[in-house]
Amino acid sequence: MNTQELIITWATPVFFVLIAIELLVAKLRGRSAYHSSDAINSIGLGVISQIVGVFAKVLTLGVYAWCVQHLALFTLSASSIWVWGSALLLYDFLYYWLHRCGHEVNILWAAHVVHHQSEDYNLSTALRQTGSGPLLSWLFYLPMALLGYPLQVFVVVALIDLLYQFWVHTEMIGRLGWFDRVFCSPSNHRAHHAVNDRYLDRNYGGILILWDRLFGSFVEEDDNDPPIYGTRAPLRSWNPLWANAEVYWASWKDCWHARRWRDKLLVWLKPPGWRPADVAERYPKPAFDIRRERFDPPLPRALVIYGLLQFAFLLAMATQFLQLAGSADSSTLLAYAVYLVLSLCVLGALLEGRRLGFWLEAVRVSATAIVPLLTGRWFGVAHVATAIGVGLFAVFALSAAALPWLGRTQRGFERAAL
Repeated sequence: MNTQELIITWATPVFFVLIAIELLVAKLRGRSAYHSSDAINSIGLGVISQIVGVFAKVLTLGVYAWCVQHLALFTLSASSIWVWGSALLLYDFLYYWLHRCGHEVNILWAAHVVHHQSEDYNLSTALRQTGSGPLLSWLFYLPMALLGYPLQVFVVVALIDLLYQFWVHTEMIGRLGWFDRVFCSPSNHRAHHAVNDRYLDRNYGGILILWDRLFGSFVEEDDNDPPIYGTRAPLRSWNPLWANAEVYWASWKDCWHARRWRDKLLVWLKPPGWRPADVAERYPKPAFDIRRERFDPPLPRALVIYGLLQFAFLLAMATQFLQLAGSADSSTLLAYAVYLVLSLCVLGALLEGRRLGFWLEAVRVSATAIVPLLTGRWFGVAHVATAIGVGLFAVFALSAAALPWLGRTQRGFERAAL
C-alpha cells in the first residue's frame, strides 16, 4: 500500500465519524440530510474510485515520476518548507483549472459528472468520486513535474487538497464571514453543486476561493434562491457503473448520429449540454425541470437495513483490497476488484427494488458464503481460518435465506403504495 492509499485508509474512519456527527446535528435540527440509498451509492462510487486508483498509478504517478526525473527544469528539495508551501499553492491553482475545464469541456465533464449526480448535499457526497478521472486529469499537473516538484511532495499536497474538500460538503454549517471570502467553504461549495441558473458552473476552488474571484467564476450563495442539487440530466439510477458511463454513452450516441465530422469532434470538446443542431432536431431531449421529483425508489425498512448491512461488509472488503494492493499479484487484485464492483452494482439494483436485483443478490451472497468455506481461500488470503470460513458462511447464508422474505416484503410495499 502506497502513502496515498495508506492515508485514505486511515482517514476513512474519521470520515464516518464526521458523517455520524452530521446525521446527529441534522436530527437535532429536525432536518433530513441523508437518504440511505443515495448515501450508499455515493460512498460506493468513492470505493470504485479507490479501486481504479490502484490500477491507474502507472498513469497518474508513473508519468509524473518520469517527467520529474527526465524533464524537470529545476531540482527542488523535499526538505524545503518553501517547496512544500509553493507546491500546495500551485497544486490548488492547477486544480482550479482542472475543475473549471471539468465543467466546460464535455469529455472532462463525463468524468467529473459523477461527483455532482447526488440530489443530496452531505458529507457522503464528498466521497462520491469518479472512476474515469485518472484518464485525463494527470495532464493538468504536469507543470509541477516540469518545475521539479518531487513525487512525494506532489502526492502529499494532492491529498491535502483532496482531504480539505471533505468538510465543505455539508448544509449543517452556515456562512463563515471573512473565511468565505478567501477559502472554499460549505457556503461557497453548496453554490458550486447547485443546478439553479444563478449558481451554474461557479466556485471551482479547492482550498482557495480566491482563484474564482480572480478569474470571474465566483458567486455568493443567496438565501432567497436555495441551492437545488444534482445535474441537469439526472442520473436516476443506483448503478455505479452507469453513473460513470452515462455521459460518455450519451456523448458517443450524439457523436455517432452527427452528420458532420466537425460536429463529431465538437461533441467532446464543447461545453456539457451542447449538441449538433441536426442531432438535437432528430433526437430531442426533455427540457430541464428544476422542480423534478427526486430519484428515491420507496423501500421497506427491512430492505434498507439489509442494504446497509451488506454495504458495511463490502466496505470492510474494500479496505482489505487496499491493504492487499502492495503485496497481491495483479490477477488477484483484478479478480477482487471485479467482485467488489459487481457486488456494488447488484446492491444498487436491489435498492432500486428491481426483481432481477433479488436474484443477482441471491447468487452473490450464496457464492460469498460457499466459496471460502469449500476452498479455504479468499482474495489474497491463501488459508482462511476455519472459524472465519464458518463465520462468512453463516453471515451470507443467512443473507441468502432472508432474500425471499425481503422480496415478498418489497412486493407488498409496492402494492400498498399504489
